[in-house]
Amino acid sequence: MSSLELLAAVTGALSVWLSVRQNIWSWPTAIVNVVLYALVFRDAKLYADMGLQVVYAVLSIYGWYEWLYGGQGRTRLRVTGTTPALAARLIVIAAAGSALLGTLLHRTTDAALPYMDSFLSSTSLVAQWMMTKKLLENWLVWIAVDVLYVGMFLFKGLYLTAGLYAVFLGLAIRGYIDWRRSMSAPVAAAAAA
Repeated sequence: MSSLELLAAVTGALSVWLSVRQNIWSWPTAIVNVVLYALVFRDAKLYADMGLQVVYAVLSIYGWYEWLYGGQGRTRLRVTGTTPALAARLIVIAAAGSALLGTLLHRTTDAALPYMDSFLSSTSLVAQWMMTKKLLENWLVWIAVDVLYVGMFLFKGLYLTAGLYAVFLGLAIRGYIDWRRSMSAPVAAAAAA
């Protein structure tokens, strides 16, 4: 464990905790987090995850904007559900990204776990995009991904990061519960009026 990994873990936990609370400051803390983790993953030869951090930075800027102005009439974005058609498209995107990136890393790098790393990276991108749109089911995708990430990071000896992803798992469960509750709150308020 390095001090860089520790700092990355702390900023990552803070960012996800803020996301669960639907706090706009989750996005700037996410940007700091991804820069730090890009360096951690470079040193661990997890290249797909390293590259993923760059995309996360871009998605964090986009998410920051969407949460502020992506709602109806350029207002704050509200939590909604994922349609079955969109879910099917996102599954195809994650699968194709996993296969393409995994094959590329397997053939051209010394990546430690090219296919697992690529699957988790591609699926994480889908979950992150879903979060920028405040789609409730992003948390279900994160729950599945976090379970697998814990195992991969334990295998690679990144124990602090594995612990962080165990915390992320708990936060993702909490995020699903809280976002689901917030999604039904406007309906309940309208019914009471």
